[in-house]
Parts: sequence; structure tokens; C-alpha cells
Amino acid sequence: MAHDAAPTVTRNDEKNRYEIHVDGAVAGYTLFTTDDAGRTVMPHTKIDPAYKGQGLGSTLVADAVSDLADRHATVVPECPFVAGYLSEHDVPGLTVASPDAE
Repeated sequence: MAHDAAPTVTRNDEKNRYEIHVDGAVAGYTLFTTDDAGRTVMPHTKIDPAYKGQGLGSTLVADAVSDLADRHATVVPECPFVAGYLSEHDVPGLTVASPDAE
């Protein structure tokens, strides 16, 4: 299945998530909420099974955390995928807080 355009990532504030689009369709998303301390909690990432194995999760999370860094957010990576990505990639300007730290 050939894709014409590169995947794009957008922030959807109405649904509290970043979405990755492939050929105009939402192929996946990573959720975010704000906790009492004003930190951005990322609890869950989902890629549609039809799009698995294309590296979309990494692209999605990379763009999402890059945008959050630009917003000077403190990210709490509750999602194992986000936590794994952040453990392997340095995101300039991003503050990461441990999910178990209060």
C-alpha cells in the first residue's frame, strides 16, 4: 500500500491528543492531560493496526514531545511507549517528570 504524502502530526485540543494522519486518515494518536501541578501527562498512545510497523508511533511521539518542548511543558510519560521513546531520545528543552514522583 503506497502512501502519497508523508505522515503529518497535529495537535487536537478538543480531544486532548496529538494525531498522526496518513493520506488524510487518522492513523493513531497519543493522549495528553494536565495534572494538578500543571504538568502534561501522556497516558496512552495508539496506532491503528492497519498502520503497524511503519514507524508511525515514533514519528507521532517525536512530533508531540517536540511541540510540548516548544510550549515549555513538563511531561509525565505514563504511556510505556512514550517513556521508552524519551529514554532513548534527547528532546531539547523538554522537562520530563517521573510518573511516580509527586
